[in-house]
This record gives sequence, C-alpha cells and structure tokens, in this order.
Amino acid sequence: MQRKGSTVRYSAEELKSMRERGEGRSDWDRVRKLTDEEIERAVAEDPDAGTFPESWPEGVEIGLPKSKERITVRLDADVLEWFKNQGKGYQTRINAVLKAFVDSQKH
Repeated sequence: MQRKGSTVRYSAEELKSMRERGEGRSDWDRVRKLTDEEIERAVAEDPDAGTFPESWPEGVEIGLPKSKERITVRLDADVLEWFKNQGKGYQTRINAVLKAFVDSQKH
C-alpha cells in the first residue's frame, strides 16, 4: 500500500488478497438485498445517471491498461516548458497528445 495525501494505492496482488479475505468498504450484502424498485428509484434520483447511446459497447475495452515503457526523449525546451506550465501530470498530457496523434493516423 502506498499513501499519497488522501489517496491510497494498492497493487493488483494486494487487492486480490483483500477480496479473498472479504475486506473492503462496499456493503455487498445490502446491495444484493435491494429490490428492482429501490434500484430504479436510486438511479432516477442520481443527478449523474444518464442513458448510454446504443453504440456505447463498441468503444469499451475490458481489462487493465497497457503498461508504459520508460524511455528518454529529447524535446524542444519551449515544448517541454509549455507542458510543465500546465501543472502536475505533464508527462501524462504529453503521452495523451502523442496517443491522439497516433489514433488519428490510424483512421
């Protein structure tokens, strides 16, 4: 377990072990006892609940994200500075921009 502020991170192995021991914060017994009417009422009252378009399953990918590779890349100083000035997570944003470009080239 790693703690960073109020965020706690667990490895996949730690989560598996916790599930096997029955640990967790979810009250699954209460969830299993909910009636269809109670579920429908909770959904109707949830401001974030919405409907999915019919085509939604087409974009779903099941599984863990692919791991990233550690590399060294040389960037223009002004490009790197711009990304860094956007705040924490600049490497993730650089990756997202590159991924969007790659995806656009595939179509």
